[in-house]
Amino acid sequence: MENFTPVSALIGGSLIGLGTLLLLVTLGRIAGISGIASQALFQRDGRSWRLAFVAGLLLGPILVGLLLEDFSFSTPDLSIRTLTAGLLVGLGTAWGSGCTSGHGICGVGRFSPRSVAATLMFMATGFLIASVF
Repeated sequence: MENFTPVSALIGGSLIGLGTLLLLVTLGRIAGISGIASQALFQRDGRSWRLAFVAGLLLGPILVGLLLEDFSFSTPDLSIRTLTAGLLVGLGTAWGSGCTSGHGICGVGRFSPRSVAATLMFMATGFLIASVF
């Protein structure tokens, strides 16, 4: 149980909830990472806040790592397996009209039936794959 960290998990989850709430209240937008990243690349309207959001996702762990001595994170290997998995996730988010963050955090929080169904499918598939492999 050395990886059980309820305090940091509670703080992190609260910050994610606060961030999604602020984005919804201030800009009326859903914090779905795949949609934000995609629209930051391919859409001119609203590009600046989307680029700032993505930059914050990338810079956040780096800044925390500089501030905290015992903080560490790893970078994924760029194997063909990892790249294929990323491509499949990207296709899935396009076909499913959103990603786990958009559906699981924002959609379930708004009681969206589509998001609840999508999140149940994400979780069931994740459990199945984790059990098989």
